[in-house]
Amino acid sequence: MITRAITLALIACAWGMAPSDLRAADAPALQYNDSITGPAPIPPSEQSLQTITAAPWFKVSDKGLQLEGPVFDRQGDLIFTEVFGGQIFRLTPDKQLSTILGENKLSPAGIALHKDGRIYVAGLGDFKDAGSVVSMAPDGSDIREIIPTTAGFLPDDLVFDDQGGFYFTDFKGTSTTPTGGVYYVAPGADGATPAKAVPVLPNLSVANGVGLSPDGKTLWVTEFSRGLLHRVQLADATTIAPFGTTIPYRFNGPAPDSLRTDMDGNVYVAMYGQGRILVLNENGMPIAQILLPGRETGHNLRSTSMVIKPGTNDMYIFTNDWTGGEGSTIFHAKVFAKAPADFSQQ
Repeated sequence: MITRAITLALIACAWGMAPSDLRAADAPALQYNDSITGPAPIPPSEQSLQTITAAPWFKVSDKGLQLEGPVFDRQGDLIFTEVFGGQIFRLTPDKQLSTILGENKLSPAGIALHKDGRIYVAGLGDFKDAGSVVSMAPDGSDIREIIPTTAGFLPDDLVFDDQGGFYFTDFKGTSTTPTGGVYYVAPGADGATPAKAVPVLPNLSVANGVGLSPDGKTLWVTEFSRGLLHRVQLADATTIAPFGTTIPYRFNGPAPDSLRTDMDGNVYVAMYGQGRILVLNENGMPIAQILLPGRETGHNLRSTSMVIKPGTNDMYIFTNDWTGGEGSTIFHAKVFAKAPADFSQQ
């Protein structure tokens, strides 16, 4: 140490500097720039993607409501939930908002529509082990329990296949305890008896979004707590094809939430905590992104879900500003392709 100090002193003298000046002048310095500031900077690998910014379309509330599960019915009404209060809302094409179901303890996070018009709801219940899947009439009456609270699941999202069965995600676990997964319920479950949930992709850490490719042969799933996108090729409704599972994408930062697909097979993933939608192609490769206004200053970051209106390429993106003061808003953007026909449109 003495020899090194003497050497530094001699170098400093040769340069006409004190040793302390030498140390300060030689130290590299980090500096902020526009690409890394803000609470949710775009990861470097995604900064060059085709990027658009969605436009405000409808202000649901001045409060930061946790909006989720949007679907369109055959009349063109937009149906969606508020998780923590339990409400289910209907928004007509002329933007008249009404309540289908008032405050309750379902904690509804996902919705899918049956072709008979009934609304199927994935509910997180107590957020521990007493969630459920229920169905109800379009006016919120005649609620029937399909997956009972006693089954031990935390259903978060669901999607029908073209036969009338449905997949749902089990929102249990942590990043180190993969106790969630994806399950399938066969066609005909009507609440008369408890439905059988068949495991399709178990051992996930907080399974969240779920969707199907347009041909119904590929199941897509987001794993919230480990930031993963799963691509599952199906031999039949509950059987994975040989070597049919891959993880084509690992997300950066918080956190993949709900997903939707379009007619070209593209996958749209809501990035919760980032105020954006990441778009991936049919092989799970990122190709574009949709940003929400205000995200660079910390607003509208709780982007939870989205829906493409049937027959169009109009996407409606749901977010809330939590305690940031800008309430709960639906944003609008045009995407690559139209919505695929789903079971409710048959």
